[in-house]
Order: sequence, then structure tokens, then C-alpha cells
Amino acid sequence: MDVKRQRRAPILEALEEYKEMRIVPFDVPGHKRGKGNRELTEFLGEKCLTIDVNSMKPLDNLCHPISVIKEAEALAADAFGAKHAFLMVGGTTSAVQSMIMVACKRGDKIIMPRNVHKSAINALVVCGAVPVYVNPGINKEVGIPLGMSYEDVKKAILENPDAKAVMVNNPTYYGICSPLKAITELAHEHGMLVLADEAHGTHFYFNDNLPASAMSVGADMASVSMHKTGGSLTQSSLLLINNDVSKGYVRQIINLTQTTSASYLLMSSLDISRRNLALHGKEIFDNVIRMVEYARDEINKIGGYYAFGRELINGDTVFDFDVTKLSVHTREVGLAGIEVYDLLRDEYGIQIEFGDIGNILAIVSVGDNLLAIDRLVSSISEIKRLYAKEDITMMLDHEYIDPEVVMTPQDAFYAPKTSVPIKESCGAVSSEFVMCYPPGIPILAPGERITQDILDYIEYAKDKGCSLTGTQDIDIKNINIVTQL
Repeated sequence: MDVKRQRRAPILEALEEYKEMRIVPFDVPGHKRGKGNRELTEFLGEKCLTIDVNSMKPLDNLCHPISVIKEAEALAADAFGAKHAFLMVGGTTSAVQSMIMVACKRGDKIIMPRNVHKSAINALVVCGAVPVYVNPGINKEVGIPLGMSYEDVKKAILENPDAKAVMVNNPTYYGICSPLKAITELAHEHGMLVLADEAHGTHFYFNDNLPASAMSVGADMASVSMHKTGGSLTQSSLLLINNDVSKGYVRQIINLTQTTSASYLLMSSLDISRRNLALHGKEIFDNVIRMVEYARDEINKIGGYYAFGRELINGDTVFDFDVTKLSVHTREVGLAGIEVYDLLRDEYGIQIEFGDIGNILAIVSVGDNLLAIDRLVSSISEIKRLYAKEDITMMLDHEYIDPEVVMTPQDAFYAPKTSVPIKESCGAVSSEFVMCYPPGIPILAPGERITQDILDYIEYAKDKGCSLTGTQDIDIKNINIVTQL
């Protein structure tokens, strides 16, 4: 990485120069630098509205960058150790879908863990690729899906030698990492691309005490959520490419779905945040690691909770663990994770990332401090004191259910369908998703058989207050099922 070059922020610099030019706007957006919407200007600030501008010659164009955006992308590639980086303004959802659509066409196979984010399966609905799911390992103690076993990936590759790519979560929502380097080498031996969903792995690129990044082990593409742990604005992301992946073709695929009106607020936030991480990332994440390790130790002293960490590493399905993830198992205090999540928000004014059936996750990153960590730990302790339940026999004893895949996601999504009460759907094939969001990992995806275990899980999640999404019926009382297999 060229540290001297990384001090540049070309999009920011171009916007500052543009503001000094005092150009009279007769283009979009219609608020005309905030003058046409005073209420919005007062809420967001004049400084913000004056840089909410349209693509133009001095500011370049994200669809076909030739100047400042091109330079910003080159700097991002240098910072992340990639052949090229694309600024993404549709979130990591857009980046994940773009890399799948680069690797696969209709009918092509892609090997992926079943606990992928819904954006990956949505990409299959759009492009018609065929998933070969590798079921992740399971940790029954904390009830979470783990990473993919090397042997399971090898088996999938040998049984599907025509697959075009292997997709890997690096890490999962809970901080679990698969053996990415070994999987990458294996996939390449068989002529397959390796795609990494690094929505929660931005920080891997800037600290040697964290798991290996996708680019460092030779993966071909990676989608990176700069806004999650890197400090940029929500919805801003990066798509990284490596090896012989065609930069021009990737740009074409991105432009199929990405807006032609890219936000300069988002792009400048990527530019500024990349510079900050490139210059100060190591010390930033050294501090984050210290804070989370402190929180993990303090929470484990409370009793009843289990803030898990590197002790889960087994060299395979948990090849490594992201120690910046503050994942806490809650069932031993008789509370579902979603119940602790709700209590933290409603009673203590603390918003964590998510709570599921058995765990909570707090994201700690560039903007946190020890005072906030202490408040979180003390609130978790008080929740145990005030709300713990002795009877935990009714707690559901699993978090991940192996799916029975009957049809491809695209075929099921577009198949003739009918809506039935979800309680009466056992045995049918789903035409849509059901998921808790966050984290957005489907309980049920299009093309999968609906089983009683799945229905029990959905009902339990509803009872505990999980936010369920995915079906046409917003109340999740009915579900679309395939009527012609």
C-alpha cells in the first residue's frame, strides 16, 4: 500500500473545488443545493445539501469513471490489496448480487453455504443460477451455524465439477470464518472462481490480529460493507476484484442494476473512510479489539451469559474467529436473544445489531468508546438481575435447520403459486422467503420444502418478537407455495 498516495481523497477534493466555483444549477437534483427544501436543509444541514449533486464533468460519473472516481477506485484497490475496486452505492446487497451475476449465467451452478445472506439467494432468483448448498457446521451449545467444512466443500466440488464458483461468508454474522485460503486453492485447482461475502469483514484488511481477508488469500471477488465497520455512510460499499476477473465486464454487470444517479454523499464517504482506514486502521482496530475483549470478559463474569470468542476455533468449520464481534448467548438466563435485544432498546436506550432465538450481537467499530461499552455491559448485567427466568425448558434447541431443496430459487419464485395459511403449508414447496431481519439469513427460501420443524421455528420466532420478513403477506400469516412442480 502506497501510504503517501492514500492521503488523497479525490472525490472529496473535487467536491470542495466544485463548491468554490459557485455554479448556478439548472440540473437535478431539484432541491437546488437545498434552496428548494428548507425543511430538509435545516434537518441535514446546508453543507450536506450543497454536495448532493449530479454527475458532471468536474465530478466524474460512476457508470463510466474517467477522472476523480477512477482515482478513488484505484486508491481503494491499493488500500485493500485488490486488482480493482468499484464504489457501490446500492449497499453490499448490490455488490453480492453483482459478483454472483459476473460468475454465473442461467443454469450455471454455484457452491455456497446455506446460511448466506438473502441478497445471494435473490441474485439466483434474478440470474437463474443453480445453488449447490453446503450446510454449515452447527454449534449446538450456542445454537448458531458455523462455517463450511473443507471436506464438505471438496465433496461438493467433486460432485459438481461443472460449477462456476464457490461462495464463502468471511465472516458470518456471528464472526465465524471458514478455511478460506484452503477453499480458495481447492476451487482454483478445479477452475472455479471464489467469491467472498465480506459484509462484516472490512476491518480484516487493516489489522494483522484479525482473520485473513479474501484478497490476501487470493479470492477472485469480495463484497465489502464499508458502512458496517469502516465508518462510511449507510448503503456505501465496495466490490473488490482480483486475478483475471474482467474489470470491464464487472462494470457492465454492476450497471445493469446500479443507479445512474450515484450519490456523492455516499461516494465521498467511501473516499474519506478509505483514507482514514488506510492511514489509521491498525490503531483503530487494535483499540476495537481491546474494547471487545474487555466486554467479553466482563459479560462472562456476570454468569448465565456466554460471550463466545476464539475458544470456538476448531481449525475447520470455525477456522478463525473475528474477535471484534461481541456475540453473546443468552439462553442460560432463560431469555431469547430477541428478548434481551428488546429490553436493551426499550428499557436502557441501547440499540444493538440484532437478537435472534438464542443470541445477541453488538457491533463495535470505529465510532465506539469504553464508556459506551461499560454502559452496555452494566445493562446486560441488570437485565439478568431483573428479568432472568429459571425455567428454560421451553427454549427451542436449534438455530439452523437443514433445508430440503426441491427447485431452484428462480423456478420456484416464478412458478404458478397459491397463498395458503402458513400453519397449513407443511409438505409444500415455498415460492418465497421467510427470514428474521436482521440478520437476513433465510429460514426458508424459494424452492425449499416446508417442514414442521421450520413451521415450529417460525412460530417460536414470532412469539419471541423476532421481526419476520420475506412473504407477500406482511403479517406472515400466509405463504405462497408452488402449485406445479
